[in-house]
Amino acid sequence: MEKISLRKEVAGRVIQGHPWVYRNEIEAPAAFPPGELVELTDAKGRFIAVGYCNPKSVISIRVLSRVKEQIDGDFFRKRIEAAHAFRMKFFSGEEAYRVVYSEADLLPGLIVDRYGDHVVVQILTAGMDRQADAIVKAIDAVLSPRSMIARNDASSRAIEGLPVEKKILTGEMETPVVISKNGLEFELDLLEGQKTGFFLDQSENYRVLKGLVEGGEVLDAFCYTGGWSMHAAQFGAKEVTGIDQSEGAIERARRIAVRNHFESRCRFEVANVFDILTAYEAEGRSYDCIILDPPSFVKRRKEIENAVRGYKEINLRAMKLLRPGGFLVSCSCSYHLSPGRFREILIEAAGDAKRTLRLLSFQPQAKDHPVLMSLPETEYLKCAVLQVL
Repeated sequence: MEKISLRKEVAGRVIQGHPWVYRNEIEAPAAFPPGELVELTDAKGRFIAVGYCNPKSVISIRVLSRVKEQIDGDFFRKRIEAAHAFRMKFFSGEEAYRVVYSEADLLPGLIVDRYGDHVVVQILTAGMDRQADAIVKAIDAVLSPRSMIARNDASSRAIEGLPVEKKILTGEMETPVVISKNGLEFELDLLEGQKTGFFLDQSENYRVLKGLVEGGEVLDAFCYTGGWSMHAAQFGAKEVTGIDQSEGAIERARRIAVRNHFESRCRFEVANVFDILTAYEAEGRSYDCIILDPPSFVKRRKEIENAVRGYKEINLRAMKLLRPGGFLVSCSCSYHLSPGRFREILIEAAGDAKRTLRLLSFQPQAKDHPVLMSLPETEYLKCAVLQVL
């Protein structure tokens, strides 16, 4: 294992628990193989950690272990067992949850999600891709799934010099896969759906609708396949309207509504949310609760200002459509947008809409997406529950 010496300030940061070393912080040979295991030392040659290196990536080294140990199948099995044991403290008896959340589970570049008898795997980095066989065997040993699906279609793989692909790794998968979440049934497409098939990170936040929507009219913007919509109906909404620009997602949302016997109260429409909110305002429509759960508006830090304008616009439009005392559930999954800046956007939108906000709660991602305190990037989801006066 080749040794890489870190500068004092970089070594100090890694020793404090940060799991990344950036490309401009090391001097690596140009021909260094992507994904190669390396030993990190300080300037005096003292051991710091074991990681893997990809000089082609902005994040050139990701830490795997802070002790000298063999990185093999047994290593991955133990790490995945520990990650699963943590989930069982909160999700015992659940069918669907994230088993491994990359750096937060000390397995950088690896995502593992469980959907009943099926497991979806995302391998995002060259370092983990080189260990793919050992990882698949470890997952099979710990979770014994009926099928394992690779959703290696994230854009970050191309940056790492890896092929972008989707395929069934082991076993057989029926279509659709049906899971139960919070007492509701959802049908998923594990090969083609967004993320790995379901928004597991919102599974606890869906429950904030209890007590907010009973007897009310609800608008679910960016509804995708109706996660928020179904929970609104479950918690007593009189009428739910879901909007999304994906025809496939809307078709599936309608089927899921029928599956849960909510078809008489849930309707879904294919439309651009920005356009429809403006049109609804012109028509004089109003709602008791509006849910905004858009896709990430900012993938890179340099896009932040455009994203801020987008978040402000949809929140401003939503606030204008809410009846006095109505509720707004506003989300952002952009980790480049800090919680503080997101709150500022909401306040600015309320000012322009001439409405007053009352904060009920500010929710994070679910517990199966834990936050690594030394890596702020693992904390990305923000869900503000507001009353609009």
